[in-house]
Amino acid sequence: MLIQKMRFAILVLLTLTATVYSRTPRITGLTPGTCTASVEMEDGCGSVAFSSKTVTVAPGTDGLPPCPTITIACATDQVPAGSPATVNVDVRGGGNFSVTYNWSVSAGIISSGQGTPSITVDTTNQGGQIITATVEIGGLPPECERTRSCSFPVATVIQDCQKFDSYGDIRFNDEKARLNLSAVALQNEPGSICYILAFGTCEGNGPCTHTSCIVAQRRAERAKDYLVKTRGIDASRIVIIDGGCRAEVTVDLWVCPTGTTAPTPDVGAAVDPCPECKKPTRRRARRKVH
Repeated sequence: MLIQKMRFAILVLLTLTATVYSRTPRITGLTPGTCTASVEMEDGCGSVAFSSKTVTVAPGTDGLPPCPTITIACATDQVPAGSPATVNVDVRGGGNFSVTYNWSVSAGIISSGQGTPSITVDTTNQGGQIITATVEIGGLPPECERTRSCSFPVATVIQDCQKFDSYGDIRFNDEKARLNLSAVALQNEPGSICYILAFGTCEGNGPCTHTSCIVAQRRAERAKDYLVKTRGIDASRIVIIDGGCRAEVTVDLWVCPTGTTAPTPDVGAAVDPCPECKKPTRRRARRKVH
């Protein structure tokens, strides 16, 4: 019972100037420098014991466990759009804390690593963006900093212009099915351009009214009209190019990302010299015999 009374007296005395974080009291509110800590013990029967000790308070410790050092690292070079980006955080020093990690990003998607010291960010469709990753460290004392952020740029990857489809003199219903697919590709790639390369079968000086002469141009204009009016594609995103002369009427569809060079007609199947368009023969109206 005597020991219990002495412990009680110690705790009562220390709690006047100390905050107890564990079984061992820790004194707070001290300024850096040298000071004297003293304790008076009373057994409850009139006996009193006194003890003191000179201690040194280091700057910034305030008698508490030191805060850890938190370092975050992002990619230093541009990350190509669509490539994974890794962000790491390192928590070192301080007390024996059991920490947690909560990540967030300003753009893109955290594809893996949430809740760990390292995450992977999916940068698909983030070309031209600067992505900021932020981590909040849980489990630290309230006086410790707990968040860190870093940023990295995402480079736009300019892909090559690619041929999407090619067809000849087909029925319009069949052509619309092909145009629908190209419209979906344009909608999935904002800013991309559709080039319609039309190849005819003959050429002539000045306006030509023969069907074989104008069928390629009409086919290209009809395709553009369908994409604009039916599928809602902006007319500025559709360009018609005269592909030249071939043995058969052909239409090539190209979907090209922003910044790419317009496609050039393939001359491998070109007809040279291109035959001259024949003028249509007019039928004379039969005279009525009275």
